Amino acid sequence: MPELPEIEALAAFLREHATGRVVIRSDVAAINAVKTFDPPLSALNGLTVTGASRHGKFLDVDIDGLHLITHLSRGGWLQWRDKMSPVPPKPGRGPLAFRLHLTPLPDALDGEPDAGFDLTEAGTQKRLAVYLVRDPMEVPGIAALGPDAMRVDLESFAALLAGENRQLKGVLTHQSVLAGIGNAYSDEILHAARLSPFAIASRLTEFQVSDLYSAMRATLTDAVDRSVGQRAATLKSEKRSGLAVHARTGLPCPVCGDTVREVSFADKSLQYCPTCQTGGKNLADRRLSRLVK
Repeated sequence: MPELPEIEALAAFLREHATGRVVIRSDVAAINAVKTFDPPLSALNGLTVTGASRHGKFLDVDIDGLHLITHLSRGGWLQWRDKMSPVPPKPGRGPLAFRLHLTPLPDALDGEPDAGFDLTEAGTQKRLAVYLVRDPMEVPGIAALGPDAMRVDLESFAALLAGENRQLKGVLTHQSVLAGIGNAYSDEILHAARLSPFAIASRLTEFQVSDLYSAMRATLTDAVDRSVGQRAATLKSEKRSGLAVHARTGLPCPVCGDTVREVSFADKSLQYCPTCQTGGKNLADRRLSRLVK
């Protein structure tokens, strides 16, 4: 799932490549992906892309005051096209959900092809969402977001944790508590902070809270720095290359050399290092038993 660093990088990519281009048209290949009807998507035609930004894990393309917003969910991605096919896609065929056609830039050479981007979604669970709104707060998921993980200060962060009698893994990934962090970067942050994913947030000491905040900021800042400037096509591999424990089950921890372990749930898993995070204890797979104490 694209998280804060990847969405930040996609927004930067679109600011560089899409700003100043005029919308020709949009094609919808997955009707269920479009969540709004007023204004209609046709209202974009003839308008100019003026910027792109991020709200948590939502990508926001500003088009002359209208906001084309997408949540890529678990299997979604944005693919930039320097040359767009003029043939409308057939609905329900393949991973394509949405396509936006854009003109060449105003200073382009004669004959330069139209550009644009596709929103695609892999897998059978189709959760990618597209919204066209006048105000980003009209998107329910954005209106419900907690403070952004890259903008919250330590005092506010500590107050958030103090009110959460839940496991850290769940707190870090709950978007109404803290916006932008998903499954992968929560594993990385907890590893960097040397904390168990099942530690209770409200029971952390002052020093643990400070360490967790520093680890969060450092992990996300590093990931953003590595991601911004990459083409959309290379962001996934860049993300994987920077991971210490997430998706590295069975491999050695890069800090201590212990074997990275996994806990699996119904539809996802987490990874951690026993030596770095749990005092050498293995956490039980939640599919089979309760946490080993």
